[in-house]
Amino acid sequence: METSKLFLLSSSLLLVLLATRPCPSLSERCNPKDKKVLLQIKKALDNPYILASWNPNTDCCGWYCVECDLTTHRINSLTIFSGQLSGQIPDAVGDLPFLETLIFRKLSNLTGQIPPAIAKLKHLKMVRLSWTNLSGPVPAFFSELKNLTYLDLSFNNLSGPIPGSLSLLPNLGALHLDRNHLTGPIPDSFGKFAGSTPGLHLSHNQLSGKIPYSFRGFDPNVMDLSRNKLEGDLSIFFNANKSTQIVDFSRNLFQFDLSRVEFPKSLTSLDLSHNKIAGSLPEMMTSLDLQFLNVSYNRLCGKIPVGGKLQSFDYDSYFHNRCLCGAPLQSCK
Repeated sequence: METSKLFLLSSSLLLVLLATRPCPSLSERCNPKDKKVLLQIKKALDNPYILASWNPNTDCCGWYCVECDLTTHRINSLTIFSGQLSGQIPDAVGDLPFLETLIFRKLSNLTGQIPPAIAKLKHLKMVRLSWTNLSGPVPAFFSELKNLTYLDLSFNNLSGPIPGSLSLLPNLGALHLDRNHLTGPIPDSFGKFAGSTPGLHLSHNQLSGKIPYSFRGFDPNVMDLSRNKLEGDLSIFFNANKSTQIVDFSRNLFQFDLSRVEFPKSLTSLDLSHNKIAGSLPEMMTSLDLQFLNVSYNRLCGKIPVGGKLQSFDYDSYFHNRCLCGAPLQSCK
């Protein structure tokens, strides 16, 4: 009888130990190579609290900031957002071969340059390295990642010219290079993207020179070139047959005759403020379904056409021009 009780007690204790001990062979989904790389990334970033769940004794498919493919169980997403994290983007990131999404965002203590190791990640579709203190150039190697649909390098300290080779990306839907310290002209190749036409966000940089002539055929949904040092004749961009909806060319040095411009009928937001634009507002603007308009601080003259949405905007949308008049400004003499 005593032997039976001892056997039952020992069996129960063994079952408890087995239940509480990790059993990778039965429960682990994460690929061991991917787990090893993730732990290298954690170590390179000095084991930040945001990665506290990255415990080598647990399944890495359940870790915070990562996702696994439901079929292959390979790591396909690394998203580190906000939190206290210092250092540079580890080269080991390039050793996650099935990564489709790579995000380091709102990490003010993330420094250094964008590592060339990212060029190995041929499956990448989305890259967001934004709101950090990354510096150095915009890497040309991004043009090798042909599956990219979204590239966001905004709100950093990147400098130097924009690589024209980015236009080789055939599937790009949006390009955000805004709020950096980029210099030089907009590449001529940006008017001729290899595939779809991406929304282009280049504002708050130090870009200079004229709009490339190739932009005559460029037809993005959104185009923001505001707060740069761009100059010349911007009118080549506009065309009645385009499908562009949102345009912001404010706070540059553009100089042309606005009265000759034919705007896309699809246009809903137009900001041309703080330039050197002359001429008058075209009558055809009354046919546009504008939700936002600002042509202030230019050299415009003549009467504001009556009709459409033009009188729905306030004084601030038109003031500080040479001799523009009519509602909502003062009456024309």
